[in-house]
Amino acid sequence: MKNYKVCVYAISKNEEKFAARWADSVKDADKIIVLDTGSTDKTVDILKSKGVEVTSKVITPWRFDIARNESLKLIPEDYDICFCMDLDEVVEEGWKEKLLSIWNDDITRVRYTYNWSLNEYNKPETTFMTNKIHKNGLYKWEHPVHEILVPDGEEKEILYPNIVVNHYPDQTKSRSNYLPLLELSVKEDPEDDRNMHYLGREYMYYQKWDDAISTLKKHLNLKKATWKDERCASMRFIARSYSGKNDIEKAKEWYRKAIGEAPYLRESYVELAYLYYLENNFEEAYNLLQQAFMIKEKSNSYINEQFAWNSFIYDLYSICAFNLKKYSEAVTNVKIALNLDPNNLRLQLNLEQMEKYV
Repeated sequence: MKNYKVCVYAISKNEEKFAARWADSVKDADKIIVLDTGSTDKTVDILKSKGVEVTSKVITPWRFDIARNESLKLIPEDYDICFCMDLDEVVEEGWKEKLLSIWNDDITRVRYTYNWSLNEYNKPETTFMTNKIHKNGLYKWEHPVHEILVPDGEEKEILYPNIVVNHYPDQTKSRSNYLPLLELSVKEDPEDDRNMHYLGREYMYYQKWDDAISTLKKHLNLKKATWKDERCASMRFIARSYSGKNDIEKAKEWYRKAIGEAPYLRESYVELAYLYYLENNFEEAYNLLQQAFMIKEKSNSYINEQFAWNSFIYDLYSICAFNLKKYSEAVTNVKIALNLDPNNLRLQLNLEQMEKYV
């Protein structure tokens, strides 16, 4: 077996609370390189104390793709495999041995498991596959934000879910630069369906409802916008935006469109059910949730959302069932919700009340 050399690389800025944990998780790499882009805390000192090679460079104006490409330049040419990780991520033990067991000269990229969000019990909630393990010298990063690796030549990607990265984001960190960077990204490439979708979603996060609706409709009209999962998400976000404008009938209409676009995804059924629940239309909500439960498999894309699979859906179903006097179903489902969220006092009280009717 060829002795492939692996380099983990990253960019950082004020990540002192994560630096040691991150460095420990990637310690098996042959080299660890970080481009620090202007930390004013102890990030650099912590990383260096862990044997990480740190180079400092301020990127002005800020773009994620430029920063990542600068970090790529720091990797020596004699390294074979590059693994890009952010400092708020942790790769599970044994990753290097697993990687070397499947790598060969023909492979250019590996797609692996990424747990984007985990609950308070450290159980994955939003999981998809990502592909930031790649051959050295073949790729560059593109787009100011939500940047992607673009190959210079043919690539051969393999799927290997046994490598697992967990994401533990700093919820206190501002993402205020995302919106202008997404606007710039769409300006640079108005035909890019992925970033048009992200821009519309970002407007929704900022409650810029009209901007969100118009941008997400642009996404749906792009020729390259053919991935049904993402199209469905755009339709759901349009529905959320109409709901934010208190146009509930329009919101319902777009949730129905989302269901029609991707009937194999739970999220649209659950969100529409919640709208009916808010109107005390428990029967319609109950029927939609039953349809959602018929979908047993969670997709391995970033589109899947926690509420369709965690305690929320069982909680909502139990309340609807209870109001429809389906007491046994209500108890069964609130117990499932409580099993998923055992410290939830409201669920505990709901169970006590519902059991009185069985």
